[in-house]
Amino acid sequence: MEWTEVNIYTATAGIELLCAKLMDIGIKGFVIKDAEDFNEFLGNKNGQWDYIDEDLLGLSECETTVTVYLPGNEQGADMLASIRSMLAEMKAYDTSGEYGRLVAELSSIREEDWANNWKQYFKPLKVGEKLVIKPSWEEYDSDDDRIILEIDPASSFGTGQHHTTRLCLELLEKSLRAGDRVLDMGCGSGILSIGAVLLGASGAVAVDIEENAAATARENAAKNHIPPEKYTAYYGNILTDAKLADIIDSKYDVITANIVADVLIAMKDYFVRYLRDGGTLIVSGIIEERMDEVVSALEGVGFRSPEANVKEGWAAVKLTR
Repeated sequence: MEWTEVNIYTATAGIELLCAKLMDIGIKGFVIKDAEDFNEFLGNKNGQWDYIDEDLLGLSECETTVTVYLPGNEQGADMLASIRSMLAEMKAYDTSGEYGRLVAELSSIREEDWANNWKQYFKPLKVGEKLVIKPSWEEYDSDDDRIILEIDPASSFGTGQHHTTRLCLELLEKSLRAGDRVLDMGCGSGILSIGAVLLGASGAVAVDIEENAAATARENAAKNHIPPEKYTAYYGNILTDAKLADIIDSKYDVITANIVADVLIAMKDYFVRYLRDGGTLIVSGIIEERMDEVVSALEGVGFRSPEANVKEGWAAVKLTR
């Protein structure tokens, strides 16, 4: 399998937080290049060396970079979309610029090539008992009664191939009742909210911090013949944008949030605000090691009866209010 190098530009102060968030996405290995560390090494009076290569000396003036390697397939594409969404969230909070540029750049591959190379791996996929997810460029010929959910993710997270999305869809299928209104937080490609409407929801509101994700979700809803009056997608961060938080303010029957653990915990009071009494909350994007932490935070604001769906280190959890 081919791998793509992704260089994330940050600052010394951002390294620890950035690496923690990358681990939440499922990335376990990093290469860190930091001028402060190298200058500390050079300033070590106890160091014993006769020669330092000029290339190494160049590190004393380098921009702090965290480098990761992503597989050249659909999973890697999902991870890249998650990285960019995560960087946008970090930027929204880092008003002082303490964490540096927070930009991800691919090495030795054009963006348009990356956007297309992984498509060979995205094939129709059956999820749960009722859905089959397919991209527009693939055919699905079957005599089963599954509902076809057509998704073109573009640069947004969510094709159903990643465990976090599938686990969430499985819980959604079991929980959704005809006529439910759904709020999809961190919608990415819109796969969860579109799937909800196809499964019988009366309508859905989708929100994402990335502008292109909201646009992609709207396009995907149209591809699935969902009329605009039943599906709305917004761009912005409700944690920092009070106007957007008010725009989507309503009482929903189901809320889905496939993000990462830290953001789910930060949004716990908004879940309470937006979910009707007796409603269902489905959270995902959680590495298994942090599942108890997320559940504990949600139980602390009144959610109960957690039902976990876990596979290969990832968890989605359904709770009620």
